[in-house]
Amino acid sequence: MVRLGFIIGFIALLGVLLSGLAAYRVHDQELALDRIALARAIDVHASLVQDRLTERELLARVASGLFRAPSVLKPNMLEPLRSAIYAFKTDFVVAGWVARLQPNELAAAQAAIAAAGFPKPEIRDYGDRPIAPASLTQPIDVLMDLEPRSDETKALPGRSYDQDPVRSAMLARARIEKRSVASDPVPLLRANGAVGIIVAAPVIPEGATEPVGFITFSYELASLMLTNDDMSLFSVALRDPRKDGGELVANDQGVVSTRMSADGPAPSATRTVSFGGRDWQLGYYAKTNSARRAEQTAIIVAAIGFAITAMVCGLFGYVAYNNLRLSREIQVRIGFERRLTAVIDELNHRVKNILAVIQSIVTRTLRHGADIDGARELLIGRIHAMSNVVSLLSESQWQGVKLKGLFEARAIPHADRIAVTGPDIAVSARAAQSLSLLFFELASHSDEGLSLVGKHPHITANWTVTGEGTDEVFHFRWEEFNTSEATRRPDSDFGLILLDRVAPEALGGTAKRYFTDVSYVYELTAPMVTVVDMTERDRTDKLSAPVRPAR
Repeated sequence: MVRLGFIIGFIALLGVLLSGLAAYRVHDQELALDRIALARAIDVHASLVQDRLTERELLARVASGLFRAPSVLKPNMLEPLRSAIYAFKTDFVVAGWVARLQPNELAAAQAAIAAAGFPKPEIRDYGDRPIAPASLTQPIDVLMDLEPRSDETKALPGRSYDQDPVRSAMLARARIEKRSVASDPVPLLRANGAVGIIVAAPVIPEGATEPVGFITFSYELASLMLTNDDMSLFSVALRDPRKDGGELVANDQGVVSTRMSADGPAPSATRTVSFGGRDWQLGYYAKTNSARRAEQTAIIVAAIGFAITAMVCGLFGYVAYNNLRLSREIQVRIGFERRLTAVIDELNHRVKNILAVIQSIVTRTLRHGADIDGARELLIGRIHAMSNVVSLLSESQWQGVKLKGLFEARAIPHADRIAVTGPDIAVSARAAQSLSLLFFELASHSDEGLSLVGKHPHITANWTVTGEGTDEVFHFRWEEFNTSEATRRPDSDFGLILLDRVAPEALGGTAKRYFTDVSYVYELTAPMVTVVDMTERDRTDKLSAPVRPAR
């Protein structure tokens, strides 16, 4: 009996120890999984918020860059921009043109507002009190035009922003820093309206040093914060820059209210996003208590272990197997999270590069004084060429593009007139983007008025690869026959920069262009190591490799 009691006691003790160990391990694993899931959800949300804010700020910069203001008093100033504004994002509450008026311009401004059909053309302060021109000694900022025009917004033109502390501070900073600036949170349209943020971009005419006005966009705060529903893991709050310890929170209906952060628990995590030349802090509050839930799970595991101490061996085997499975799942998830973060970083890097190229294309194409019809056609063609090469790269998982594929008719003008010869090598993503724009520029400026000679093509494009190993050199030659300096359409400023500097530098090579007696020739020479760029392909291979659990 003593021996049996000892064995039973030993088994009971072993069962208690194993059950306690299992409960402790499950507690840590549940807590780790919850924290990983919460941290990942927060990172994704903060990234989406930042992307959303960046798009809105880009809209303001593009609008101010495209804006032309021959006269700040001209009615319907936003009329040329309406289609462009709606082509980007339509979730703004109101877009406005705020002109910086001299005291002697108030009468003309009032007449312009009345001529534009607004019901209250009088120049007045933000409290709707008329402003006497004689009382002014310096310029004032007056809302002259807005979009959309509705019964609620038509009465706003004519108001001066100088007496409103939030809006005047925003415009003053934008005027000094000469860049887009965001305001503090402020009620939009009316005193008790939805709380939002205004971003203002200064409009500076060519050759001037001071802005003549500002393009403004107003957004509701709830849409910028991307507030989540009841099923999300967290609630999000924005630190209120107007008061220390204050936070702005939005409910599921988008109604924003203020609360003091000292009245509740500290946020589970904070993230900083940039918008309008300033940093904004988002606080994330977990909706569930991970520690309590992990404790409850651990208690259940311990209770089950205590109830089946007679089956300690089976319990031990189960716990060991379960721990191994959970450990591998955690390792796989952690590896997946790291891989996903790397993929997102790589994608952001490539998207930023593409956006930078497109921004440069837009800026160079739509320069001041350019013919709008010709510039529009060139802009559409250049962006189409970029879109075509991105589609080809996506189909190959960014492993490169066959060089002959860049001469497709959907991306290159007069593709049917181009005789293409050369080895079908696969060029890197960076080289493909540069060469695609290069081929478009060459084809778009070729002479369309000259006829073909017999059955021979009018344009030839050929390339060769010479040398061996690391000394391989890529030679490209473009030749337009029956073309002279007098008959060929001159290259645009953007085209000259692309042909002479951007494309050669991107490939680490050199280029030259010249006219012969019967043709126009462009030649490009670059080392194959930059044209193919195996390091970029190896990095893409690593990112696309499957995640395997550690053994």
